[in-house]
Amino acid sequence: MSVTLIENTPESKAQTRIHPGSGRRKAHAYNKGRQLDPDAFEQVKGLLQGTPQRDMLIEYLHTIQDEFGCLHARHLRALSQWMQLSMSEIYEVATFYAHFTVLEDDEAPLPEITLRVCDSLTCALHGAEELLEEVSERFGDQVRVLRAPCMGRCDVAPIVEVGHNHAVHATPEAIADMIEQEDIHASVPDFISFDSYQADNGYALLKSMRDGDVTFEQLADVIEQSGLRGLGGAGFPAAKKWGFVRAAPAPRLMCINGDEGEPGTFKDKFYLDRDPHRFLEGTLLAMEAVEAERCYIYMRDEYPAVVGMLRAEVSRLEREGIIRPGQLDVRRGAGAYICGEESALIESVEGKRGLPRHRPPYVAQNGVFGRPTLVHNVETVYWIREIFEKGADWFTSHGRHGRTGLRSFSVSGHVNEPGVKLAPAGITLTELVDEYCGGMLDGHTLKAYLPGGASGGVLPASLANVPLDFDTLQEHDTFIGSAAIVVMSDQTDMRGVALNLMKFFEDESCGQCTPCRNGTSMAVKLMQEDKWDAVLLQELSTVMIDASICGLGQAAPNPLLSVMKHFPQEVLAP
Repeated sequence: MSVTLIENTPESKAQTRIHPGSGRRKAHAYNKGRQLDPDAFEQVKGLLQGTPQRDMLIEYLHTIQDEFGCLHARHLRALSQWMQLSMSEIYEVATFYAHFTVLEDDEAPLPEITLRVCDSLTCALHGAEELLEEVSERFGDQVRVLRAPCMGRCDVAPIVEVGHNHAVHATPEAIADMIEQEDIHASVPDFISFDSYQADNGYALLKSMRDGDVTFEQLADVIEQSGLRGLGGAGFPAAKKWGFVRAAPAPRLMCINGDEGEPGTFKDKFYLDRDPHRFLEGTLLAMEAVEAERCYIYMRDEYPAVVGMLRAEVSRLEREGIIRPGQLDVRRGAGAYICGEESALIESVEGKRGLPRHRPPYVAQNGVFGRPTLVHNVETVYWIREIFEKGADWFTSHGRHGRTGLRSFSVSGHVNEPGVKLAPAGITLTELVDEYCGGMLDGHTLKAYLPGGASGGVLPASLANVPLDFDTLQEHDTFIGSAAIVVMSDQTDMRGVALNLMKFFEDESCGQCTPCRNGTSMAVKLMQEDKWDAVLLQELSTVMIDASICGLGQAAPNPLLSVMKHFPQEVLAP
């Protein structure tokens, strides 16, 4: 028996199938599946233009949502047709990322403005829950109000995103003014321009490398002697990573991880807002070091002004002939903390859900599109030019308590002067707060702090004199990570801190592995009980640490375990 394939076109009136046992074709009175809307198809085709690329799916979804305010089902069906991808592939990506909103065609349209109220730890310390309630009561009928994870503005908490702009030190009155004035689009901050940067010897080192006046060996030797390590959290030596990638066969690629979603972290934005070309030259130097053909700069969607600015400056570099067209490709994330993990980031760059890969193989051998890939954090490459020009001895001349180098600490919480603090590696929390942050807020006494963001765990005030650096905190069952320091005072409820952080991990789990997906959810339920079952929580944490695929699930129990260890009188009391 042969079956004739029937093309499913907008003009088709019915779809036929083989009637079981009869060998005859039976016509349905309806079309099966989602039917293509010709008008929606023309809208999508005209909006996206060009030849479809599979890895651009997330960018296409952004473009459609920016145009129509959401992702209507008819437009997703049209995108499926235009890209020749199955609807399941389109939908699984569109529904994976928090910043995409999928609506059925018959659903009521969304309000024009969405308010996202950050409820991560620093904002919670500054009254985010009360603000969320006030905002919902005051604006709930005219705007859409959502909870949101950390937006990278912890130094000016609490934060509310109004459209694509941030209300800092947010109040209902300030939000009302932004809505009334339609101030919902982020503005590009003042930064060192291309002309100013180039006038200060900018891109000269890049030219020297390309001309052969500075060799890979020379650059790598200085970076190795300086001890520069990955500053996104893992702390892997930068020069050693270059060697691993160079040892893999060409062609090679590179990715910049600009998805700093760790609660409490905002250092990458700080540097990009001020000196983007130092970052771009550092990126190009790292590309030269591993002979990468192309670099994907993956930036979080919470930084729309940074994304726009980088795209404009990359275009300037192309016009100046410093890079080839397409050599640097700025990609926009869509709200997924998991994409800070390097293999999940690569999946997202390829236009897929950000699911971490099983390893081996490692991304240095099998990364973007299966090619050897160098992955660096924004701040890591930012330092390359300065370290080479000033020398490794300059960098290592900084440091305290037996440590060397400089660290960019993102400090927030109950301090007088939060912000990014460039300080000697090995500085203690006490020194950092007193010398760089203007001390604790009036009426507040240090009680605890996060040395490395949500995943780094919690340390008590009694350990405020431990040197803050790579390899100094492991004996206390924590780590420095991206150096996100959240300072908490004696007015802080440690049960609430641990629960806030675990809820974050529950929301951000990609769902791929059971230990993380179910473990974070179960931990939240257990932590909401009046009395914590310490034995059960310990067993659950062990399973998550030992069996989760990636660092998210492995690190999720850290705040819980550290709070139980250092503050048992608060969290385990009957």
